[in-house]
Formats: sequence, structure tokens, C-alpha cells
Amino acid sequence: MKNVMPQTKKTVVKKDERHAQLENQLKRALADYQNLERRVDEERRLLSALSAALLIEKFLPVLDNLESAQKHLNDEGLEIVIKQFKDVLSQEGVEEIPAVGSTFDPHLHEAAEVQEGQNDNTVVKVLAKGYKLNDKVLRPAQVVVEKKSAAATQSDSQEQIEEGGPAGD
Repeated sequence: MKNVMPQTKKTVVKKDERHAQLENQLKRALADYQNLERRVDEERRLLSALSAALLIEKFLPVLDNLESAQKHLNDEGLEIVIKQFKDVLSQEGVEEIPAVGSTFDPHLHEAAEVQEGQNDNTVVKVLAKGYKLNDKVLRPAQVVVEKKSAAATQSDSQEQIEEGGPAGD
């Protein structure tokens, strides 16, 4: 009878080890499944956002044309339609990129022209409005950027020298 007992103990220990091994495999499989579900949900959200962005990008030229027509027609009904259009875009997270009077930012603006003037790197005119969707640029604003003329730059340098300021040290 002494021989039967150790054999049973070994079998029980092996079954316990196998049980623990299967339990660990089950836990890993469950964790993998939960991670997969999370990834699929995230990919769905990204796909939805991308689809919305693509659709909005297609509507921006339509808005441009409506605003251009409004400049020439000055029609009250058209103004209402443009306002509704902009309200819908705003509800979807679309906002116009501020341009005139701001400092040129290559992430938000596209310099279509450069003209000489009093200020440096300042947007003076918008050729085509730019838009962002939830802080992501859909379309940069096409702008005219003002650069200081060479004469203005030289006179600024001369003023700094006369005032005792830094002069190209």
C-alpha cells in the first residue's frame, strides 16, 4: 500500500500543475481578446474621424464658392445658407484658421506671395481661407506675407548702432 500513495500524490501534483497552466493560458487568452477589442474600437474611431475629415475637405471648396458668390451678389438668403453651412462645420469641430494680422506660421499658413513692407513675417492678406478639424489642419490658409524691405532692415540696424544696441556682433 505504500507504493500506491506516492503514485497518487504525483498524479495530483501533475493535475494541479496542469490546472494552473490551463488557467494561465485562459487568462492570457482573455487579456489578448480584451486588447483586440480595444484596438478594433480605436481603429473604428480613427476610421470614422478620417471619413469625416475627407468629407469635410470636399465641402470646403463649396463653401469658398458660396462666399465668393456672396461677395458679388450680397444676397440675404445666400448669407443665411452660408451661416448654416458654417454652423454645421463648427458643430463638427471645424474652425477657420486666423490669418490677417497674425505672424506667419508654416504649420497653419501657406505663403502664396511675399511683399515688402514695414513688418516682418506678418500675414497681410488671405487668398484662400484655411481650416482646422479638432486642431488638425485640414487645409492651410493661402496668404500674402509681409517682409521687411532691405532698406528698412538696414535702417533698423543703423538705429540700433546709434542707440548703442547690438549690431551684428
